[in-house]
Amino acid sequence: METAVRECVGRAIYWLVSPVSRPAQMSCLFLCILFTVLGNGKGQTPQPPGDTPASFSAKVNLVLVPVVVRDKQGRAVGGLRQEDFQVFDGRKPQVVTTFSIETASGKPAKPETAAPAPMEAPTGESKLPAAPDRFVVYLFDDVHLSLSDLAAARDAAERYLKDSLGPADRAAVFTTSGRTVADFTNDRAKLHETLFNLHPQPIARPLSRECPDVTYYQADLIVNKHDQGALQAAIQDAVVCMNLPDAHMAPPLAQAAARRALSAGDTESRLSLGMVGKVVRLLSTLPGQRSIILISPGFLTLADLRQDYTEIMDLAIRSNVIVGSVDARGMYTVIPGGDASQATQNAAQTQFQGASAAAEEDVLTGLADGTGGAFFHNNNDLGEGFRRVAARPEYVYILGFSPQNTKPDGRFHALKVILKDPHKLNLQARRGYYAPRPSK
Repeated sequence: METAVRECVGRAIYWLVSPVSRPAQMSCLFLCILFTVLGNGKGQTPQPPGDTPASFSAKVNLVLVPVVVRDKQGRAVGGLRQEDFQVFDGRKPQVVTTFSIETASGKPAKPETAAPAPMEAPTGESKLPAAPDRFVVYLFDDVHLSLSDLAAARDAAERYLKDSLGPADRAAVFTTSGRTVADFTNDRAKLHETLFNLHPQPIARPLSRECPDVTYYQADLIVNKHDQGALQAAIQDAVVCMNLPDAHMAPPLAQAAARRALSAGDTESRLSLGMVGKVVRLLSTLPGQRSIILISPGFLTLADLRQDYTEIMDLAIRSNVIVGSVDARGMYTVIPGGDASQATQNAAQTQFQGASAAAEEDVLTGLADGTGGAFFHNNNDLGEGFRRVAARPEYVYILGFSPQNTKPDGRFHALKVILKDPHKLNLQARRGYYAPRPSK
């Protein structure tokens, strides 16, 4: 009943803003109110899903694990049962207490029936348009994307939308900075204009390369984890890029650069992840198929953001919102010593930049695996990437279990799902969850 009411509300809102006759609008609204009252006959006040923030209770009562099973050809496999799966929290086997299957349409197929004869619209009134049943948000991480990567992703997205947008589809273009937005529409001209206006919007990072050049990843190692290897690499970089006559001048400069990089990284990662959460909450209130395509080079989510990350994923799973991700860097590599326009870096600094680039992918992989979406990376054919990520799997199995004796320590719990009889099948599943942190 909740699903029917949610779809009714979504369709009624669409009809109210559509150019249809006033009597038809009022009829749709009346039916929606009637369904809402009947669905809440116990006197409870209905609340939109987006108004209730997702939260993890102190005991982590239920962990939901989406699983996509594919054959050798990459096709999603259906027909599996609860007893076919085994879930491990760390190394401990868990009892699967809830089990459901989500199809690509989000609901079981309905039997075909004879369509009623269409009603003729009164003179001067337009016919009722088909209500949208598929909503896709193209979320560009303009906070972290470089100009070249953003331009390539923008052009690939426009080509894909030009060929794939159907009459019942609604696409929106959002950015993590919030500065460029196109609300849900099937107007290709409006989407083209919005995509054309996309530009990098770094919020806290400087536009030019700093000296020493410390990444957010390396700054976390220096400031929060007191890693001496990371600090020495930054010190050596400061000596080289500043051409310091005395090496004793470099340590305070390296420490200051690390603190600046940590503050900037915290600000920008919080903004990007927060926008993902806002889009998930928005889509959770809409009917039909709902998907997010996150276009980003990736970004780190350190300890302060891990609980938010878990709550966003949990809400997406419960609302059947699939998040796919496209690594807009394509096939990339960290150039030893930097490019020709930069001062030569030491080998240790190059190693930390490579580790940073790899760690930034974790959020893209985690969101896709954790919600049943696809992750496209290490490939320059971004058009193919949009095609793969936009295709929802035919079957997503949702396994639920209640972990025992979970401590509120904020620790990451690695999950593993296996098939008792694999038959050379491949599994994509949520990689883990974070336990709640102790309340202050």
